[in-house]
Amino acid sequence: MLLGGFSILAIAVTLWFGSFVRITVNTSTASSGKRPPQVSKQPDLTELKNQRLVEEIAKQVTVRVLSEPEAGSGVIIERQGETYSVLTCDHVVAGNKSNRYNILTIDGVTHPATRKSIKFGDVDLAVVQFQSKKAYKIADLGNSNLLSTGKVVYASGFPNYNSPNDTVLEDTRNWGNKAYRFTNGEISMILEGSLKQGYRLGYTNEVELGMSGGPVFNQTGQVVGINGRLKYPIQGIDVFTFADGTRPSVEMFQKMESLSWAIPIAAFRQAIAGSE
Repeated sequence: MLLGGFSILAIAVTLWFGSFVRITVNTSTASSGKRPPQVSKQPDLTELKNQRLVEEIAKQVTVRVLSEPEAGSGVIIERQGETYSVLTCDHVVAGNKSNRYNILTIDGVTHPATRKSIKFGDVDLAVVQFQSKKAYKIADLGNSNLLSTGKVVYASGFPNYNSPNDTVLEDTRNWGNKAYRFTNGEISMILEGSLKQGYRLGYTNEVELGMSGGPVFNQTGQVVGINGRLKYPIQGIDVFTFADGTRPSVEMFQKMESLSWAIPIAAFRQAIAGSE
């Protein structure tokens, strides 16, 4: 994922964040030696229901993009006859000089694919196409301009590696759909000016190497972004260079590097409109 040079150690590290719950203590009972009441965090049932619905949609439309030497993820965005179009990241497919890829769909079928010629400029996006008579679900593209900080979002894709413990790192590229992952989080930062390659959405979801090109969904299951950058990149502040060549302050960089980053779907819409 824009991650050339990542070490195996860097890939294997996963950070886990707990939820902090405020506990209310009744001082009168505490002084008497009785156990004070504790308040546990209750799940938002509506949010859980939404998450299940979005996860089901995500499984249907998220695909694995198998290339050489890279492998990543993508999302089915269009069907015309027997031709399906998959949106992914340019860096997932750019290293393959043959322009031939394989798309793994939810049913476990691998489809030969080729890249469609669309000019995205500096934006890290690409479209590949495959042929099939089968009916696969098409993702609904949302309006990323309606996003705001604090909004819940979901990310899906296929990590290239699995680390069951601190000493083992497994390559998942021959795992098929078993490697699929779906994560939840929230929008933490929306940049006014884009970073290089179109990245503007910073979110708290865990995104791993191999999930590049996979979709970011809003709470109604619409695609609002495309995964592309991991948290804490080893390239440091250079990754967060803005399109105009400037860099963030140290304080801003420290916040930015703690987030995963996506290209808003509005950038894709704009590129398509400009190519018509």
